[in-house]
Amino acid sequence: MKSLHRIAFILALAGLGLSSCEKFVTIDYPATSIGTEDAFASDASATAVVLNMYSTVRNSSPLSDNITMNWTGYAGLLSDELEYTPSNATLEQFETNTVDALNSSVANGLWYNSYSLIRQANQAIVNIANSKGMTQASKDQLTGEAKFWRAYGFFTLVNYFGDVPLTTSSDEFINASLTRTPSAQVWAQIVTDLKEAKASLPAAYVGTLRTRVNKHAASALLARAYLYTKDYANASAEASEVIASGTYALVDPSQTFINTSNETIFQVGTLLGFTVLGGNYRNSLPTTPPVYVLKSNFVQSFEAGDKRRTNWSDSLVIANTTYQRINKYKLQTATAGNEYIVFLRLAELYLIRAEARANQNQLTEAVADLNVVRTRAGLANSTASTQSSLINAILQERKVEFFGEYGHRWFDLKRTNQADAVLAPIKSGWKATGVLMPIPSTQIEANPVLTQNPGY
Repeated sequence: MKSLHRIAFILALAGLGLSSCEKFVTIDYPATSIGTEDAFASDASATAVVLNMYSTVRNSSPLSDNITMNWTGYAGLLSDELEYTPSNATLEQFETNTVDALNSSVANGLWYNSYSLIRQANQAIVNIANSKGMTQASKDQLTGEAKFWRAYGFFTLVNYFGDVPLTTSSDEFINASLTRTPSAQVWAQIVTDLKEAKASLPAAYVGTLRTRVNKHAASALLARAYLYTKDYANASAEASEVIASGTYALVDPSQTFINTSNETIFQVGTLLGFTVLGGNYRNSLPTTPPVYVLKSNFVQSFEAGDKRRTNWSDSLVIANTTYQRINKYKLQTATAGNEYIVFLRLAELYLIRAEARANQNQLTEAVADLNVVRTRAGLANSTASTQSSLINAILQERKVEFFGEYGHRWFDLKRTNQADAVLAPIKSGWKATGVLMPIPSTQIEANPVLTQNPGY
């Protein structure tokens, strides 16, 4: 039964029906599987299991269809941010906002990958609690990390799909037949996980180069969760705590994405010091454009003199066509480098606090936070003076600050109800129901209690 316990949840999520115990007890399972008692018998073995969550997100080949590129690229295509240059009907659905329930990238890149990460976290949390061989310090550290990743998995799911099955259980048979949970409850679990992660994680980083989450990383993601759910007082408080820690500082745009940047709150290490993002954004073979490029209208949204325009984007001409590249990550080939995958950085906390303060009518404080980011970009102070103009200015700042990073633009358009106004004029396939992705048809076939989102 142990091998069944290890594989059943992944099989169920992948859309494979489970009809009897006997059918699966002899199936081999991956060498990297977690969930056995032996894996949590010591601090060292449990640490290896939890670190596999980081590896899951980082994945392998820089040009592979991995989680980092899924979570970033698909959102960029759905918004007004990115174009996909190769011919690929599955990904073209994202760019034209005509995604259907049979789309394999939705099923695998968004749904399955997120639940695979959550599964690992759930197994780790349960087994760490039951371990007899681990020290309490390691239990606290590793449980905090697992809860951070579980929160991040659900953050991705609820933003793409809305209501989704919510599970904190390691019982795969129960998990395989769950109904969709209202998004408010999913958000509540995200907040709970991040608060508990923050309470159990130290402020000091384990290891070097900020490649494992600490208390401030949990607080930063918690601030984002509060902002998205319009809990502005708590969003401001969490952002303030990170800013006031004195651990981080904004740096020049030319230095923001190197792995020693003091702006980084959390980054996932890469094997050779170059990233999947650089590979997809910077590919510059003589006759091949980058895989993902910026839309021309997006490039025009930068103000004159913005150092982010000159440091974080450039152009490439191939066959008389100009492609606007994202240049945040400079390295694009397999070489020893100094770039990791940045998940959380200080600029976001200033803009979270600015937006939260503006929504609480704390306009002087909000514009001060906005201007911190603008000053770093080489721009003059904002002239916004009313609440509405200031909120719009902050959202514009987020647009030009976080392009090409983990779906910020897509999520901002959705949460601020601007998707219709921005996307309808530029995308002929746009429908208002496109703010949510379809529940994959394979999942509904495997679990008939799941319902479909409107419009699919």
